[in-house]
Amino acid sequence: MKTEILIFILILFLIFSNFFWYISFSNLKFQLQAQKASRSPQFNEKVLNFLSLFIEKVLKAEKEVDFETRLKLENDVREIGDKEILDQWNKFINSQTETEAQQNVKDLLELLVNKIKLK
Repeated sequence: MKTEILIFILILFLIFSNFFWYISFSNLKFQLQAQKASRSPQFNEKVLNFLSLFIEKVLKAEKEVDFETRLKLENDVREIGDKEILDQWNKFINSQTETEAQQNVKDLLELLVNKIKLK
């Protein structure tokens, strides 16, 4: 009779311990998934939006870029708040020749692409 009670208690203990470990495992799994989600790449929205606008309004332009578009681009590039991007933008808009402008736009695009992903 005592051995039957001990076996019953042992079985109950094992069932409850399995339940406890299952709950603990599920909780850890949920935390790991949340941690992985927080590590997903984050992107600099301002740089991405400026790059998109620049491609749409400047690179794909059929004619000369109008004043309002230039003003919007200028405000957007200043709003990014990155001195390196602003300096490269100024080099681009102050280009004296077409060849210089082409090189400066390539440098600007490269810089923007490198700055899109947040570290």
